[in-house]
Amino acid sequence: MSEVAFGQYYPSESFLHKCNPAVKILFLIVYITAIFVGKNFYTLAACAFVFVFLAIFSGVPFKMLLRSVKAVLFMLLFMVVLNLFFGAGETVLWKWGFLTITKEGIYYTIFLAVRWFLLVLASSLLTLTTTPVALADGLEVLLTPLKLFRFPVHALALIMSIALRMIPILTEETGRIMNAQKARGADFETGGLVKRVKAIIPTLIPLLVSALRRAYELADAMDARCYAGSKVRTKYKKLTFGWRDGVAFVVVALLLTAVILLRVYTPAIL
Repeated sequence: MSEVAFGQYYPSESFLHKCNPAVKILFLIVYITAIFVGKNFYTLAACAFVFVFLAIFSGVPFKMLLRSVKAVLFMLLFMVVLNLFFGAGETVLWKWGFLTITKEGIYYTIFLAVRWFLLVLASSLLTLTTTPVALADGLEVLLTPLKLFRFPVHALALIMSIALRMIPILTEETGRIMNAQKARGADFETGGLVKRVKAIIPTLIPLLVSALRRAYELADAMDARCYAGSKVRTKYKKLTFGWRDGVAFVVVALLLTAVILLRVYTPAIL
């Protein structure tokens, strides 16, 4: 679990690190939209090209980005198997009982796997190049119009910032709990899937207790410092828009244009 990259921050002075966090969040929203709007491999190829371009300018090692897939690997494999054996199609390649593999099902399974793969990588790239505090500030900027409806924008941004910050902390805490139980004779590495799940269950209670303890400690610390998300609260660092953000907007515009053109002038996968 310590190798899972999602929620962690990779310090660097790259082009992507210095971009405005609000622009990066907006770019991720547009990127995810482009992935799901696309209906063939041409669109996914365009999205993959943009991701590789951003990964190069982020300075984050590609191996670290691939580690983020581990967090959703089981769900991804389950989805692939489900679509492969139960997907609709006319060209039957293999059939055994109620299990059927079709040519169209294989194409759609690969398409779906690549789509989710790019989605996870893009989300991890955002957290790896942006600190939790910067993410909260960027989210607060994007949700500023909701303040007109008295929506607690600052509170929501603070909650998301704390949640992202707690991911690597709880991951490290889980590792310590599992190592302590291994020292007492627990076995997490042998046996079948059911046995391993049963062995992990006893770690959930101390992990929950540790998470609640950290939450109470954080609340007491914020209360001792008289924290209040009021309107008059100032910021140590104010977000500014520079030439890097202008380049990001150009890339967003080009990606949207390419996706729209590919959707209109290229056939669907099925």
